[in-house]
Amino acid sequence: MAADDRLGLAVKRGIDVLGAAAGLAVLAPILAGVAVAVAIAQGRPILFRQTRPGRGGRPFTIYKFRTMRPTLPGEVAFMTDSQRVTRLGRFLRRTSMDELPELWNVLTGDMSLVGPRPLLMEYLDEYTPDEARRHDMRPGITGWAAVNGRHRIPFRDRLQLDIWYVDHWSLWLDFKILAMTIDQVLRRRDVSTTESIELGFPLAAPGRLAAAGSEPASPDRGADPAARGPP
Repeated sequence: MAADDRLGLAVKRGIDVLGAAAGLAVLAPILAGVAVAVAIAQGRPILFRQTRPGRGGRPFTIYKFRTMRPTLPGEVAFMTDSQRVTRLGRFLRRTSMDELPELWNVLTGDMSLVGPRPLLMEYLDEYTPDEARRHDMRPGITGWAAVNGRHRIPFRDRLQLDIWYVDHWSLWLDFKILAMTIDQVLRRRDVSTTESIELGFPLAAPGRLAAAGSEPASPDRGADPAARGPP
């Protein structure tokens, strides 16, 4: 890695720390309000936790606000995703407020403000060697694929956008993506509360579905297995 790249990544990390710390401080009243709303409307746990691959494919625990009820007996998780998202959960997803706890992941170094979105661990074996390069960067709360179709682009196309980001990364590109994300969230463009399996996202093996208690048709959003306690 060139010296300029190392310096740029160090600056990127500094921006992540400052941005995440400031975001958690400024948004603390909103975070507290959402936590109370989730507890009242859906009960505990308030936070959803799931293992995702980070930089180099190393696993870490991602945190989000819980937006789904657990599966009921006889329900197939990925076929009932849209039915299991609660009314509050749909609002949180439309406004992207369910993602706010990921600021903690950024602060701890598992994620970045900008980078390829962390998908599921089960997908690691699905990537080609070229597609696996999406893990050369820390995963992000937002990313190039997120602002170029977000929940409406096919799996392989999303991976190609992630690779493009890795190959063309710069601080300027990160600032551009952040600006596009703010516009996208305010306008609520390209936002879907669930993702269709018709977009080509691989499904986890049935055994993994049963073990998790719930599994997403929305691999970016993740499932909300209520059996898992809060962190």
